[in-house]
Amino acid sequence: MRTRFSDRRKYFLFLMAAPAVLYVAAVGLWPLAQGIGYSFYKYNLLRPARTQFVGFQNYVDIFTDPATRRAILNTFQFTLFSVALQLVLGFCLAMLLWRDSRFNRIVLAFLLIPATITPLVVGLIFKAMLGADYGIIGFFLAEAGIGPRTGLLTDANTALWVLILIDCWEWTPLMTLILLAGLKALPADVLEAGRVDGATGWQRFHMLILPLMLPSVFLALTLRTMDAFRVFDSVFVTTGGGPNDSTNTLMMLGVKEGLQFFNVGFASAVGNVTLLFIALIATVLLLVVRRADVRINGK
Repeated sequence: MRTRFSDRRKYFLFLMAAPAVLYVAAVGLWPLAQGIGYSFYKYNLLRPARTQFVGFQNYVDIFTDPATRRAILNTFQFTLFSVALQLVLGFCLAMLLWRDSRFNRIVLAFLLIPATITPLVVGLIFKAMLGADYGIIGFFLAEAGIGPRTGLLTDANTALWVLILIDCWEWTPLMTLILLAGLKALPADVLEAGRVDGATGWQRFHMLILPLMLPSVFLALTLRTMDAFRVFDSVFVTTGGGPNDSTNTLMMLGVKEGLQFFNVGFASAVGNVTLLFIALIATVLLLVVRRADVRINGK
């Protein structure tokens, strides 16, 4: 019995997709399942014979241990302020670069350079620049009496804020690019109709541009929030989570527990809690944007 063309096509597409599905299952789903399983055990690589089932005790320790609670607070603070600053700055830059001109295209090309540098290298660059002994910025700040004499990254009161500014320097161009793409996709006839009807610049922005930009804003916020919440590279090379755990984040804590202290069970629980927080934040962003879209556009 001959199979139909539609059935053969389905079989062909299934075979083409099978390697990708198997790869995702091997490098994504299986390690995730292992991490969930390890999180219910007290499992240390240095003492594997003493592994014992502890249930949700690792998760309880995450929310009761003062150092871990500090890491959670630092992570939320870093994510909130860095993403908010990037959204505001990115929207302003996107509005300035909205007009399609040769000058704006050249500026955009140079503006995207920070986003092409890996966070590890960015952290090393700023650590060198902010060093109080030899840094091109830190030395003059220390000589002028601005900040601590040992450098901004060595003070518990300023280190996290400096990391937020470093993150903004690197990823604001990406936010700008996403929002600029959304601006260029806006229907020109709608904006022109608002101008002809006598709407001011602020009215066109508030009543036309912003509502139409909500999908792009949601995409930019979601991508940057998910990435900022799991920040590790720049923290690792600049402060290592210090001083006094003032810049310790959930990812930094998980890496320390897993690779420094070999506490695989607790590190797995930290990783799972991080994923849960990211999922909750993405859900909240989706609900807020959808509610704003319904309120503004009425659908």
